[in-house]
Amino acid sequence: MSVAILTDTNSGITPEEAQTRGIFSIPTPFYINDKLYYESVDLDHEKFYELQAADAEIHTSMPLVGDVLDEWNKLLKDYDEVVYIPLSSGLSSSCETAQMLSEDDDYDGKVFVVNNRRISVTMRLSVIEAKALADQGKSGAEIKEYLEKTAGDSSIYITLNTLKYLKKGGRITPAAAAIGSLLHIKPILTIQGDKLDKFAMARTMKQAKQMMLDAIKKDTEERFKDPDGSGCVMSIAHTNNREEAEKFREELLAIYPDRQVIIEELSMVIACHVGPGTLAVTTSKSFVKEI
Repeated sequence: MSVAILTDTNSGITPEEAQTRGIFSIPTPFYINDKLYYESVDLDHEKFYELQAADAEIHTSMPLVGDVLDEWNKLLKDYDEVVYIPLSSGLSSSCETAQMLSEDDDYDGKVFVVNNRRISVTMRLSVIEAKALADQGKSGAEIKEYLEKTAGDSSIYITLNTLKYLKKGGRITPAAAAIGSLLHIKPILTIQGDKLDKFAMARTMKQAKQMMLDAIKKDTEERFKDPDGSGCVMSIAHTNNREEAEKFREELLAIYPDRQVIIEELSMVIACHVGPGTLAVTTSKSFVKEI
């Protein structure tokens, strides 16, 4: 039985990269100053950050229903089943909508929508795991079961360079943003499953990075029972901050010198809420060793 693996660009996997990996990716739509753009089609990271710096009104949107159904219909002409891995249900309604659509008679038993509870770099890992399982001959139902069972085996910690975009998105009050900026506070956020939550506060970027590294080490050793990190995939992610990401990678490698630590850009959906200059570190249990 042939199984197609489908995701969207919230995973960081562009349609072009997807083609090289033998999978499929739907471009995520964005409304910027009331104009519709598609990620990786007419909106790349460089253009996105230019528009964000110019204070454009940027609104995220789940993949359009018509685009999703068109992709399902196209894939089912060549494959017996489709495993669709959208953005976490706790961060978008795209998963719930897709699950409802998959219950239609045309897709029931053919399209398997995964509530993977992940985003960006860790979502990418799940897509790569799904492809590996499909290559092993696993069915759509088996792949969905594995990804949902292991959805929580992942941690992301994020520190922001500015509170401007949290305020703009209504995630903190203007007063809190003003006080935080005055005191040069660096918030640390975490994604542990469904939602982006507050983790801690730091006074400097150096302190914030150390707190994130300590948290990653604790999760790897205690939650994942993996003292040397050999059973985990680790990464440094950023928003328009490659130079600092390279330095942060060296700090993580000082703790886990034998691990491959890759650098990725955080998805544009996250960048909408956190702005440029953000740094993140991730760890995820996985049977694959790189993403």
